[in-house]
Amino acid sequence: MSRNNVFDAIIVGGGHNGLAAAAYLAQAGRNVLLLEKLEHPGGAAVSARAFDGVEARLSRYSYLVSLLPQRVIDDLGLHIRLARRRYSSYTPDPHDGGKALLVDNGDAAATAASFAAVGAPDGEFHAFTDFYARCRQLTEALWPTMTSPLPTRSEARKLAARSGAEPAWDAMIERPIGDTIARELQHDLVRGVVLTDALIGTFARAGDEDLQQNICFLYHLIGGGTGDWDVPVGGMGAVSGELERAARDAGATILTSADVTAVRPGGEVSYRHDGAEHTASASWVLANVAPVVLDRLRGAGANAARNPNHLREGAQVKVNLLLQRLPRLLDRSVGPEAAFGGTFHINETWSQLDAAYVAAAAGTIPDPLPCEIYCHSLTDPSILSPELQAAGAHTLTVFGLHVPDRLITPENNDHRRAELQAAVLKSLNSVLAEPVEGLLLTGPDGRPCIETKTTLDIERAVGMPRGNIFHGGLDWPFVEDDAPRDTPAQRWGVATDDPRILLCGSGARRGGAVSAIGGHNAAMAVLESGPLPA
Repeated sequence: MSRNNVFDAIIVGGGHNGLAAAAYLAQAGRNVLLLEKLEHPGGAAVSARAFDGVEARLSRYSYLVSLLPQRVIDDLGLHIRLARRRYSSYTPDPHDGGKALLVDNGDAAATAASFAAVGAPDGEFHAFTDFYARCRQLTEALWPTMTSPLPTRSEARKLAARSGAEPAWDAMIERPIGDTIARELQHDLVRGVVLTDALIGTFARAGDEDLQQNICFLYHLIGGGTGDWDVPVGGMGAVSGELERAARDAGATILTSADVTAVRPGGEVSYRHDGAEHTASASWVLANVAPVVLDRLRGAGANAARNPNHLREGAQVKVNLLLQRLPRLLDRSVGPEAAFGGTFHINETWSQLDAAYVAAAAGTIPDPLPCEIYCHSLTDPSILSPELQAAGAHTLTVFGLHVPDRLITPENNDHRRAELQAAVLKSLNSVLAEPVEGLLLTGPDGRPCIETKTTLDIERAVGMPRGNIFHGGLDWPFVEDDAPRDTPAQRWGVATDDPRILLCGSGARRGGAVSAIGGHNAAMAVLESGPLPA
């Protein structure tokens, strides 16, 4: 066993947050070691050739970027291009597939006409736009705090009040968001379009009193203050690749295929690399793994996951497809390029979402399964080879909601995966004029280009406990007024019960999604702390 490798900071886990932390600390002159279990950095923010022999690089687990601050891009000198989508969403009417709601960011009149076409009452379009305008007042006020020391609840509320966002604060923070949606909007489909932002990766109902759905809703709208979700040009791997480059250029040491086996008091970390056991030590250990995983590495008595939210299950299925072309729609008034140009909602009306929750809570796969689809290749064809581009091929990535991890066990995973894939295809086909199965490309091995990831598959592949894409439940981007803020780690929302171990991933407060905020804030806490006493 090798020993006596001493660093200023050791980062456990090479996902995008860990890479951001490594880059910040190395740029500040710190000696940094980053350890990643997989053969490549990036964690869940990667691009992958999901189908053998097929030159298509899919953003396999994370699809879009909203919460990555321009400040991080500028600080680290990242060469990242994010492409804006013209269309916000397309939602077919489940009762009449020939009608659908198309929200066009570039044409308010066309969007208003689309509201009328699905039977929304007079004034619904204006109520919809007014609702989001009020939400934006709050998100614009809070967004700058995401890369600053944590405000208290009272401080955050004062920021909202100064921006005229007090009504939005009450609607989004103080009471279930479902109450506000139901009060301000009338149409079942329109309500559902709004509610989906509260449910991505979160197993909740619109009116739950614990407000997990509200926190999820806030995070989906807060990015950049505007809530725009953009396509990373070159795939999600381009984002992690730039963070890796910045960290290496700054002098950080990055070891892949380095499986951390223990994190001990005093900053000692054991890991397995190249068939040998190694131990290194550092003043600081930054954990870019879920708090539950960190506790396993620390052993008996560890309590990084003391926050009950850290134990929450994931609640989704992810399906990646490569098609010969975009499918024809039952709705002939909209071209597939527009429909798939934003977020394509399927069977996500207000009532369908609630029925799906009830079914899943009772232990069954919802039928129909609420789904959202993203077509990366429409906005960024560079993820496909020139041959696939010329042939008109496209990727679809599907996110199925209300599939809680409780439905999956090691014993039934293969069977459940097949069931869930069938449920996704059935849901998608319900709004198409042709079966999507007939459009799947096949690889050189003759297999159709489709892959499905259950919560257990996600946990096994990228270490997210119970498949939770946020490393656990999300927390408000502020702390209660009586919460301790005595140390830099507490002020930045990255503290654990060990003062030398910090959270730097999605499990940190204000973590979640592809944002690098967890990594930035952990690095700021280290730099603010200064050197530890010998």
